[in-house]
Amino acid sequence: MFVKKAGQRVVYLDHIATTPVAEEVLQAMLPYFREKFGNPTSLHSFGQEAKKAINEAREKIATLINANTPEEIVFTSGGIEANNLAIKGIASAYKKRGNHIVTTEIEHHSILHPCKSLEREGWEVTYLKPDRYGLLHPDQVREAVREDTVLVSIGHSNREIGTIQNIKELVQAAKEKNPKVIFHTDAAPTLGHYPVDLKDWGVDAASFTAHLMYGPKGVGALWTRKGVKVRPLLEGGTQERGVRAGTENVPGIVGFGAAAELTMKELEDRMTRLANYRDRFRKAIEEKLEYIEFTGHPTQRLPHHISLIVHFVEGEAMLLRCDLMGIETASGSACVSLALKQSHVLFAIGVPKEVSNGSVVFSFGRENTEEDVEYASEEFPKIVNWLRSLSPFNPENWEKYVKSKEGAH
Repeated sequence: MFVKKAGQRVVYLDHIATTPVAEEVLQAMLPYFREKFGNPTSLHSFGQEAKKAINEAREKIATLINANTPEEIVFTSGGIEANNLAIKGIASAYKKRGNHIVTTEIEHHSILHPCKSLEREGWEVTYLKPDRYGLLHPDQVREAVREDTVLVSIGHSNREIGTIQNIKELVQAAKEKNPKVIFHTDAAPTLGHYPVDLKDWGVDAASFTAHLMYGPKGVGALWTRKGVKVRPLLEGGTQERGVRAGTENVPGIVGFGAAAELTMKELEDRMTRLANYRDRFRKAIEEKLEYIEFTGHPTQRLPHHISLIVHFVEGEAMLLRCDLMGIETASGSACVSLALKQSHVLFAIGVPKEVSNGSVVFSFGRENTEEDVEYASEEFPKIVNWLRSLSPFNPENWEKYVKSKEGAH
């Protein structure tokens, strides 16, 4: 629980957008702002101290994601840069092999926009449509991959609807059709909330970000299997094996490593506790609210994540009222929610535009308490019912309208 001025209770339930930096992470970072501030490329002791800290963080992250070696990890400014580097960097490095990419309609915009950019350069991109739960099936991937397919990019989990893909099966399907294809997954929403095992998944590249797992903003990573080529987007420096030029964000990277270490200690308990909070919250609002529709897969989903459509309520009004009552939540992806456009993810799984405007996502975190769950479970239904009472299209009026139309025929 957080406290706003005047002592109002605040329950933060938007951990899929960002997380607070854990105290352990903050303490690990602090010395690297003023005491251990050296440039990692410098040969003197200050520089070597910073370089050592980066390497230690790389090792911690490699252990968490079960990478072959720490050297396979390249640090970036965040998940968006990591995704851009994966799509544009890998495609560019292998353009002699072909000009075809396979992805899905429900990817983050940092996947979809680079793909659109490559289309303008002559690349062909196939966008796979998921089922109503947001799941892709191996046969879809197998059918889409061709001899000239260079890259397949399918996210491990979805930020908006919480669905987790059977990524191992999708990789196997792609490789059966074309063993040379490079398979990338955006695992940024997954890390810190669900086990990541790159060796088991069989992917060739994966993107991550620190701020979704109780680390700092402004730092992420692209992991690529040894032997996978990536053409740099930024040039002018030899940092990160020449793949990502620019002086490393040492405090941020140290924080990323500390968050990885914390996750290794807490993940099992974190998953169990937050899934329990999620399920209790869902049960409560199901009992108190009619005309709601849960989105994403009912069981194959991120343990801390719940998403739903609330009918007869405008999403923006719902979020503002929630904020007023101290419940911080979201509608759609945090990167585009301010645009007030229909969610491309909900559209892809068949949710009509007029209905998708009532979407809301709750995502629990390690600092949440049972009291937070109880407060949100009590207040959210009140908020919905209050807003419905103001709407001309509330359930009661809608039923009258439907009956009048039926009587007219």
